[in-house]
Amino acid sequence: MAKAASACLHEGAAADLVRGLKYRGWTALADYMGDRMLPVARALAGDATPTLVPVPLAPARLRERGFNQAALLALALARGTGWTVSPLLRRTRGGPALARLGRHEREQAASGAYWLDPAAPELLRHGLAVLIVDDVITTGATGVACSDALAAGGAQCLGVVSFARTNPLLERS
Repeated sequence: MAKAASACLHEGAAADLVRGLKYRGWTALADYMGDRMLPVARALAGDATPTLVPVPLAPARLRERGFNQAALLALALARGTGWTVSPLLRRTRGGPALARLGRHEREQAASGAYWLDPAAPELLRHGLAVLIVDDVITTGATGVACSDALAAGGAQCLGVVSFARTNPLLERS
């Protein structure tokens, strides 16, 4: 993953929005959050017209939550840009909630956790430009793991765009 960009820092009202979407099911927030992500997504894309790839949830987490917040944000970005959304990745395994893990544990949990959907290789064969979408970038481990899986399939990963980013000075090590 060469680049990452976020609309705001994960603090104050922005952190409340993330928690509302992710843990309280306030899915209507996704449109507002996606609108805030538009400028940074466009900056990452440059002249390209990327396919938006939401970070997938593990099947158990998706059943528990009932929705994928990254997919909702990708759809909001698509409405604002005209770009397509394609869920090219799958999560191979569940694991502990990353919010409770430090940097090293996050890297271990994310490494090898994502793989290409069986339909993806045909789409990626010609170097499809993709932009990974997530709600929060903390250490970047998820983005790296997703980018690695996409690149291995032939995609041109332009980066990861998120609504929020934690302040690196506040991260646990």
